[in-house]
Amino acid sequence: MVFRRVASSNRRGMSWVRALAVACVAVTAAATPQKSFANSKYAAIVVDGRTGEVLFSRNADAPRYPASLTKMMTLYLLFDELKAGRMKMTTRLKVSRHASRQAPSKLGLKPGSTIQVRDAIRALVTKSANDVAVVVAENIGGTESAFARRMTRTAHALGMSRTTFRNASGLPNSGQRTTARDMATLGRALQQHHPKYYRLFKTRYFKYRGRTYGNHNRLLGRMKGIDGIKTGYIRASGFNLVSSYWRGKRHLVATVMGGRTGRSRNAHMAKLLRRFIGKASTHGRTDLIARAPSSPGRYVSLPKSGAPRPVIKPGTPIVTASIVPRRAPVTPVAANGNVTIKTVRTMSVSIGAHNDPKPVARIPTPGPSPVATPAPQQAAPKPAPVATPRLPDGWQIQIAAVPSRSDALTLMKRARDDGGRHLASATPYTEAIEKGGVTLYRARFAGFSNKNAARSACRSLKRKSYGCFALNP
Repeated sequence: MVFRRVASSNRRGMSWVRALAVACVAVTAAATPQKSFANSKYAAIVVDGRTGEVLFSRNADAPRYPASLTKMMTLYLLFDELKAGRMKMTTRLKVSRHASRQAPSKLGLKPGSTIQVRDAIRALVTKSANDVAVVVAENIGGTESAFARRMTRTAHALGMSRTTFRNASGLPNSGQRTTARDMATLGRALQQHHPKYYRLFKTRYFKYRGRTYGNHNRLLGRMKGIDGIKTGYIRASGFNLVSSYWRGKRHLVATVMGGRTGRSRNAHMAKLLRRFIGKASTHGRTDLIARAPSSPGRYVSLPKSGAPRPVIKPGTPIVTASIVPRRAPVTPVAANGNVTIKTVRTMSVSIGAHNDPKPVARIPTPGPSPVATPAPQQAAPKPAPVATPRLPDGWQIQIAAVPSRSDALTLMKRARDDGGRHLASATPYTEAIEKGGVTLYRARFAGFSNKNAARSACRSLKRKSYGCFALNP
């Protein structure tokens, strides 16, 4: 009897020991959730969607395989085509044999068939269809490889310096690399540059030819505040996810790469978003991502020197640029009824009404001289200094910071047309800045009477898909 009691007591003691050990393991796991991702593929970053501030980072700049996160860039370039008017939602895209032979996930498109752009977008967002990604690439770039080169150029222009694309789908390719930071940048760029089309990332179901496809992003509809963006998986990458999360005025964009399973990746993402949303800002100036120049696809023939010049009709306001000394002040110059704005460092902008082109005087090139010793060249006379008024005081707005002077000028011309009465009396100017070793050109309008006038102009421009914020220098 004594032996039985002792044995029973020992068993109860052992059970307490086991329970205590299990509890300790559980507490340790809960305190360090990142250990479940302690593998060579793991990387993550959480960014304040408003300011761009990094709130959390693990291996954010280490090279990783993007997998189907690649399709975010495929869609970015498709949205560029739509915004530029080179495609419409009803445009039909032809399916090649190469596209039809892509590995799953796919819609199973047949060679020679077509698919509308609106269906292609939803198929990429929900089903993550590889055959559709190649269809988009070939119809825009001519070939998938040419489109991939454009994807890479665009990525670098957006500041995604560690990203290289080799295909449009994300199927395995050893040369296709990115980082968690670059994918977060792309997620923010999609929202800033294409707000009209970005909302399609919230699509939860897609119906096509009698079949219904669900979105691979399981956080949609399950976690309030999630409005996208994209999942991805290949064996070499693990389970990847880029998410956009809102709580009131607070906004986060986050990347998780290298999850062991889709479920554990989703749980980790949700934990990061809930943990850091309280640290996101609720006000302040939005950190704008430099917009990549929109180069036309195969539908438009380009001159070898660059983008096509816009067709200017008589009486249409146009934008011109000229070089000025690097240290010239930011000042407007009144000349011949036009307003010329000299910018800090490199350029001036003129917006005025130009009708018929005027002839330009040319200096004839001298022929060979009969005298053996050529005549000395005379220095060109220096232009007389021009008195210049100051740039208007008061509130300003900025609509972009782009890596090209011509893009800034073209954008301001379009904004002036689209802004209507809000920009009628505003003074446009540009400002060159250095950011991360890259020269960017701010496109701005000055001369607003107060904050409300500047913000009203921004609201008008945002309705037409411009990025815009008001500032009081």
